[in-house]
Amino acid sequence: MFGESLYSPNGRAYSDAIVVAPLLDDIAAQAEEADRTRSISTDLIKAIKRNDIMRFSASPELSGANGSYVATANELRAIAPQCTSTAWVVWNHLVLFHHFSALFGPKHMDFLGELTSKREWVCQGAGAGTNVAGAYDDGQVTINGVTSFASGCRYADWTGFTFNAEEGSPDFAIVRLNDPNVRIDPTWNAMGVRASATDHVYFEGPVISASNVVPWRIKDRTFYRDPEYPVINPRYREDWAVTSVMWLGAMASGVAETSLNEMTEGIKDRVAIFGTKVADRPTVHVNIGKARALISAATDTVYAALQETDARIAANVPPTEGDYFRQASAGMQAIHLCDQAMKIILLVLGGNGLREGTNFERRYRDLQAMPLHILAHIDRITEQHGRLALGLETQNPF
Repeated sequence: MFGESLYSPNGRAYSDAIVVAPLLDDIAAQAEEADRTRSISTDLIKAIKRNDIMRFSASPELSGANGSYVATANELRAIAPQCTSTAWVVWNHLVLFHHFSALFGPKHMDFLGELTSKREWVCQGAGAGTNVAGAYDDGQVTINGVTSFASGCRYADWTGFTFNAEEGSPDFAIVRLNDPNVRIDPTWNAMGVRASATDHVYFEGPVISASNVVPWRIKDRTFYRDPEYPVINPRYREDWAVTSVMWLGAMASGVAETSLNEMTEGIKDRVAIFGTKVADRPTVHVNIGKARALISAATDTVYAALQETDARIAANVPPTEGDYFRQASAGMQAIHLCDQAMKIILLVLGGNGLREGTNFERRYRDLQAMPLHILAHIDRITEQHGRLALGLETQNPF
């Protein structure tokens, strides 16, 4: 799929997608229009909701397909170069369903299982400006406030939210997005992942049952690691935040890989000034080699951490804080290596790489969102990993 016929597949951790393979052409076909209109095709969203990718990484106890971390990464890595906005919202759903399954736990298995079997889509806004309050009364909670950066909210069925955060220990719940007292404001007017619907969600009095509220604990990863703490499946002992960073690293790998392969194919017959063939220039060879090495290193780095995660789950071994930062650092570093590779590809393409409306220009813009995501941000991860290496207490709340 990624044009890697030069290399033997033996021992390779990654492979082509399986469950989303029938959708890849349709995903690619609408990518330019999705970027222009800032909205993914309605027909494609319906097709995704019929596809098993929606339940791919959920555990079998929840009617999930129990896809491994590596297999899930393969699916997302295949989608990302076709339409990064589409990959972004599918990634967000898979990560957040993992998070919600850990939060709600065994007591809410029936509810979670129903969401999975119906292939219902989840999202959550928790960015800057998020402020939600819940008023408890007679077994019910009335919700008011706003969440931001709720990626995928225009395509999703449910949105999660924390509330009463000012009291020091927030509560957590989810609500249907078609509730008449829930409103989406399409505020994501950004240069990258334009169709990701990373919008604001307003809660104007929806009422939920207090029995469906669970605590949202600071550093909740430490609870799930306790072998005595009840979880639905061992996979939910793995932290959702670093799960997201690893899968995002795999997506970056797919975007950069495809961009490199299309560039090398596209310049073979291209002629530069004074009739010089671009493919004959030694500096082009050097830069292609640099980009190739960066992308290979990125892919190998993140897939090594994904394999380790799968092995830990299979052995029912809870992760450590070191494992958490190993996962975070692997995904983060993969993203940064791919970002460097995309800049080198642009250097080879020259001014043509800046032309609007090309696949490369859209992918280049979209990839810029990845290192900026709060969960994958280099400043957030490296400082705390350094503290851990020095034997100091880590401070990341999630």
